[in-house]
Amino acid sequence: MDTAIIILLFAAGIVLIVKGGDFFVDAAAWMAEASGIPKFIVGATIVSFATTLPEIIVSSIAAFEGKVDMAVGNAIGSVTANTALIMAVGILFMPSIIKKRQFIPKALILIAALVTLIALSISGGLTFKSSIILFAIFALFIFENIKTADKNNDKKIKKSDKTIKKAIKGKETVKYIIMFIIGAASIVIGSNLLVDNGSAIARMIGVPENIIGLTAIAIGTSLPELVTTITSIIKKQASLSIGNIIGANIIDTTLILPICAAISKGNLPVSYQTIHIDIPFSLMAACIMIIPAIFTGKLSRWQGIASLILYGIYIGILCFIS
Repeated sequence: MDTAIIILLFAAGIVLIVKGGDFFVDAAAWMAEASGIPKFIVGATIVSFATTLPEIIVSSIAAFEGKVDMAVGNAIGSVTANTALIMAVGILFMPSIIKKRQFIPKALILIAALVTLIALSISGGLTFKSSIILFAIFALFIFENIKTADKNNDKKIKKSDKTIKKAIKGKETVKYIIMFIIGAASIVIGSNLLVDNGSAIARMIGVPENIIGLTAIAIGTSLPELVTTITSIIKKQASLSIGNIIGANIIDTTLILPICAAISKGNLPVSYQTIHIDIPFSLMAACIMIIPAIFTGKLSRWQGIASLILYGIYIGILCFIS
């Protein structure tokens, strides 16, 4: 492909994800305000499902084609990138006070999911029964979100019923739903253009193929979360970003892997590297972010710095063994 076209497509990817991020975050914030559901919960559910679409698609296609290492590695690599890189960058620029009642249940579900995944895959693979256990954790996550949303919605309606009814009227609702869909689609399409053409540019300037592979797949499929986080920082919507990352990680672990196992007919091999390096690093990154926050009620810059250092060590190890 002509160099000028590659650069043009790369630039188009940037424009799409920047503008798509604006639409996406604005629409998600409006949904939270209009529905009375906390922004953290909207981030953990609606936004997370939208931003994990690349992981779901990439891992499902890889599993269907028999590329099981890519299917599992993409899902787990995205968890590590989401937590140790994207969430770390977010709190480095915008340390946040958390609402423990919203944060702690989801955070503990994420840790439980990662610990369970290690225990289930230690034998070298995920079976049909293992997938059911992981999917049960996903169902618990959805149930907990619905329960929290119902409680908060009831409170909001009691306090300001007229305001909410006015906010969710016809034209405005349609407008923001369209913005949400266009924003999500723009982020996904823009991310693909950015990764594909960015990788091509990297090859042109001599970046080693193994480095491109390690970063392009895991970070590439996590670009929607990164775009959402950066846009949330600019728009001061920290709760939306944090909820998005935690929700996306739970979906990666407890929904995508069972889907891949089902596609692989109940036998999804998990590599030695994934069991002994990738998942433990994901768990360590989650613990750095979650455990101190449970006690202090906030996400601090030192956690972001520690997570970035951990991610650097992780990438260093992968480069060494690849």
